[in-house]
Amino acid sequence: VQLVESGGGLVQPGGSLRLSCAASGSIGSIGDMAWSRQAPGKQRELVAEVTGFSGSTNYADSVKGRFAISRDNAKNTVSLEMNSLKPEDTAVYYCNADVREWGEIRFTKYWGQGTQVTVSS
Repeated sequence: VQLVESGGGLVQPGGSLRLSCAASGSIGSIGDMAWSRQAPGKQRELVAEVTGFSGSTNYADSVKGRFAISRDNAKNTVSLEMNSLKPEDTAVYYCNADVREWGEIRFTKYWGQGTQVTVSS
């Protein structure tokens, strides 16, 4: 199973970016999906998550009202719409997904390789 992120880049403060993450491989089903980020010298933090069963969402306080997470179960993708970006949003963004592979019972958490988001004028 692989997770591949796309959509990062350089944006000015107040701007917007959309990150996408596609899962591929021997996928039976996908549970929770999420985006985390890690800024230089800081620990990785959860930004947003969307559950697999109900599709309910949860956000870090620092991004509430600015970021929106969504998923497309038919395409095995999760996206993160980021608006009103601030310099403090600068980080490497990682997607992760709990995946049950074909023939397996348990879910395994997989991570993408990360995509850089830089907010600067």
